[in-house]
Amino acid sequence: MTDTTHQPQAQGKEDGLIGRFLRATELDPRLIGMVGALFLIWIGFHAYGALFLGEGSFLTPRNLWNLSVQTASIGIMATGMVLVIITRNIDLSVGSIVGVTGMYMGLLQVEWLPQMLGLGHPAIWIITVVFGLLLGALIGAIQGGMIAYLSIPSFIVTLGGLLIWRGVAFLAAGGRTISPVDPTFALLGGGPYGAIGAMGSWIVCAIACVGVIWLVLNGRKNRRLHGFALRPVWAEWFMGLLGCGFILGATLVVNAYPWPKGILQQYYQALGQDVPEDAFIAHGYAYPVLILAVVGILMTILMTRTRFGRYVFAIGGNPEAAALSGINTRAMTVKIFTLMGALAGLAGVIASARLNSATNALGDLDELYVIAAAVVGGTSLAGGVGTIYGAIIGALVLVSLQTGMVLIGFGDGSYRKIVIGAALVLAVWLDIVYRKRIK
Repeated sequence: MTDTTHQPQAQGKEDGLIGRFLRATELDPRLIGMVGALFLIWIGFHAYGALFLGEGSFLTPRNLWNLSVQTASIGIMATGMVLVIITRNIDLSVGSIVGVTGMYMGLLQVEWLPQMLGLGHPAIWIITVVFGLLLGALIGAIQGGMIAYLSIPSFIVTLGGLLIWRGVAFLAAGGRTISPVDPTFALLGGGPYGAIGAMGSWIVCAIACVGVIWLVLNGRKNRRLHGFALRPVWAEWFMGLLGCGFILGATLVVNAYPWPKGILQQYYQALGQDVPEDAFIAHGYAYPVLILAVVGILMTILMTRTRFGRYVFAIGGNPEAAALSGINTRAMTVKIFTLMGALAGLAGVIASARLNSATNALGDLDELYVIAAAVVGGTSLAGGVGTIYGAIIGALVLVSLQTGMVLIGFGDGSYRKIVIGAALVLAVWLDIVYRKRIK
């Protein structure tokens, strides 16, 4: 069978250079729009600071590094919320699940396990992480079972869960703040020691670039094998260079952010040395960011390469038809909410580790930001449409808005809530307009 490539045909005025480029590269126009909006937000906040505050502090390695860490927990939960919303459900309890799992993980590693295993035992943080994931999954399974087998709307079940689990979190420790957490566990929240450094980041960069090149080559091989039209060679090169360029740029940014002077002094004092004048130790990629990347990759594979993912989209497109075709929609609902709960538990790990404590405010209002991130990222509330990478970008957009407003002096939470709410409404309106245009 001979290879075929895309041959753009004249389609009137709309078939211009941009249209041919999008068809050749197969880039999602909505993805381009989200990335463009993200860059506009970044440039806008940086320019505002430079013009009116005397210094542009947004597009700096320090802020971008912190931005990536702050996005991690919301982004992780947003990947699960995509599945929930695609199947025409909602989960309002994820913030409270973060709170209750974080609180019990705090009690486990600070008060319970040290008495059984000994203070500083190397297994404490492992047991704590596994416990948090299992507790979150259990809560999700309970709620999913009520939705699937008792026919209670997901809005009601998870609204009740929002209140119940927040109350359980408060009662677990009597309103106390549990701190400090296990030192190894705390590394999962980021910080100077919670990152892999410059060398580790370059290794990750090299592995990721090899992965991008493999995906491009393997995709072309599969197209040829199954007789699908091939993308033009220049488009394959463009996608490979785009992916590698993004990874290389991100690595340069995280390696340009040095350890603070105070941490450097502690580090060299522990070595019994004076701090060199030209001392520079890069943070590199933080552990929460790497965890988000792994979750994003695994969730994308789950949604695009497995039967589970096909079932999710089938249920979201037409639940009745999916049930008639033999899909066990009830069991799928339980599985989806179980996965959502486990991801909320993982977010609880990162959030409590980053704070080095478990507090009653942990995860407060996170459910709203997670839902907003999924919707801003292109997940349709009508069901059947959504992407994992879109949800992660949506989380980055929302966190960028919050961070940018703090940097330009609008640190009051009221302003941030107004902006996030407006962004959510705007995203839904744009989704409605887009869906009407493609019909």
